[in-house]
Amino acid sequence: MKKYDYINIPDEFYQKIEFENIKSVEDIIAEVRKDGDVALKKYSKLFDNCERESFLITKEEIDKAFEFVDDKIIVALNYAIENIKEFASKQLASLKELRTEIGGNVLGHKIVPLNTVGCYIPGGNYPLPSTALMTIVPAKVAGVKKVVACSPKIQPLTIAACKLAGADEIYCVGGVQAVGAMAYGTCEIPKVDKIVGPGNKYVTAAKKYVYGECGIDFLAGPSEVLIVADESANPKYVAADMLAQCEHDKDARAYLIAFSDEFIQKVEISASEFLKTLKTAEIAKVAFEKSIAVKVNSLDEAVSVSNLRAPEHLELCFKNCEEYTDRFTNYGSLFVGSHSAEVFGDYASGTNHTLPTNQVARYSGGLSVFNYIKVQTYQVINPNTSDYLKKASSILAHSEGLEAHALAAEVRLDEI
Repeated sequence: MKKYDYINIPDEFYQKIEFENIKSVEDIIAEVRKDGDVALKKYSKLFDNCERESFLITKEEIDKAFEFVDDKIIVALNYAIENIKEFASKQLASLKELRTEIGGNVLGHKIVPLNTVGCYIPGGNYPLPSTALMTIVPAKVAGVKKVVACSPKIQPLTIAACKLAGADEIYCVGGVQAVGAMAYGTCEIPKVDKIVGPGNKYVTAAKKYVYGECGIDFLAGPSEVLIVADESANPKYVAADMLAQCEHDKDARAYLIAFSDEFIQKVEISASEFLKTLKTAEIAKVAFEKSIAVKVNSLDEAVSVSNLRAPEHLELCFKNCEEYTDRFTNYGSLFVGSHSAEVFGDYASGTNHTLPTNQVARYSGGLSVFNYIKVQTYQVINPNTSDYLKKASSILAHSEGLEAHALAAEVRLDEI
């Protein structure tokens, strides 16, 4: 782990990943758009060694998948689903439909679920059934009519998770070709209104390319955690939480903001001990060595570093940290106190683990039930109480040189 003082933090600490337009991504999507399922089969065989005649996971395959999943995992999945569902339901309930009167006119908004959503479930280094829960459950709570799940080399565990979460259709297809199929539609895979879910840089580039044809949640880079910890924190907890992030892939990053060199050293020692027996050490060790620890001299400095970095996950592990949460404003999800490990949010506490990385947390939160709805405004203008509304609209339209706009207001003004 690299170590720096507050005044010597390198540019790489705050550096964003620039998502390039990858030519091969554009070519694959263009071919999928043109040739549909033929292109899907071509690229599924090329990248995933998949030669299925149909990408749809059948009922028989779903039933068979459950036979391969241990009962205790099914119990854990259902526990997580209930927590995710309850939190999403309470989030949705917090957003009310509105109907009010302003200036004698009725204005309001309605809450309308999307028709069709595509959930991308990665299947690279590890199967990620938890991502199936995080992307599918909130969609069903929101009232999305059709939820489509796509995952490459799909494992029985992921199939079971998709089914339990409520997916309407499950497809064994991934990568750029899956994004293209969901964005434009093929004979087999339906066109969706929005694509959500994480993926590698090629999937991210594909989502960027199709944005506009359909919606996306956000562009996510490598996973990251930032932990602010003082001497009251348990260095073993901090080390374990950092390694949990680092094992995602070699580009994942863990950042430690500490108030002493001694604590940083304790975390390093603990991490070294864990790595001796960690089964994912080959990946985690590389990412941990590239991660960064920053020694600060005050809480003000810690807040400044954290808000500028805008991490995906933010853990506060210092004395009385609950009193200072409002000072931390840029993060995907916040974990308050040493016992609030990021892993709980990753799996089962109820909040969503699909979160903004790469400083997107400066302007956006994580995936939630709100990503699956539209807030649509409406108005009912009362002709008897809106005289100046017509005049004001006419004046402003003339000021912009939009004469037909002014006309549309004035013809109604003449009625009175």
